[in-house]
Amino acid sequence: MKITILTLFPEMFAPLSESILGRAQNAGKLNISVVNIRDYAENKHSKCDDYPFGGGAGMVMMPQPVGSAIEAVDPEHKAHRIYLSPKGQTFKQSKVFELLQYEHLVLLCGHYEGIDQRIIDLYIDEEISIGDYVLTGGELPAMVIADCVARYVDGVISDGSLVDESFASGGLEYPQYTRPAVYKGVAVPDVLLNGDHKKVDEWRREQSEKLTRSRRPDLLKEDE
Repeated sequence: MKITILTLFPEMFAPLSESILGRAQNAGKLNISVVNIRDYAENKHSKCDDYPFGGGAGMVMMPQPVGSAIEAVDPEHKAHRIYLSPKGQTFKQSKVFELLQYEHLVLLCGHYEGIDQRIIDLYIDEEISIGDYVLTGGELPAMVIADCVARYVDGVISDGSLVDESFASGGLEYPQYTRPAVYKGVAVPDVLLNGDHKKVDEWRREQSEKLTRSRRPDLLKEDE
């Protein structure tokens, strides 16, 4: 899968080159590129924002640099183009699986008071929000979406690690433990130490349901 991120602040995306995603890119399983929108500005000072028509606080990203950047990275509109916006559809695990069907995602990061509406009307396929709050820009949401989607690309993470995790199975994941068996007087549950895999599976299902009912009962309601 290819993920192209359009931003005014490419330096913010260094974490996508680390850990699991970094190794996946080095192995050729994933292609994440970060494009600086300022490189496509056609004015002397690479200006990308201006005052909003009609007045109001803040600045708005100008259409020309953004539109030119989109046309450069996806000239034939073969990619699925997403604008990260608090006005978009709320991002959930089900959306991750929807986005996996695309070979190329273009993630557009807004900033300041947002982007000129004409960019959304002319170029964007979908607006996505990562939650009911407002951030200073779309860079953090873009990283969230890139990370979530990339994990399910073949070869990035072993299939077994993706099966029982939170939301993928419809609920919250069970507690995890590792060595030592006792830490500061708190012991690992005996069921995890006795080697009975059937009982381990039962315990994990029970713990998952207990946590989900306690913290996210809405997830159970969606399944019923």
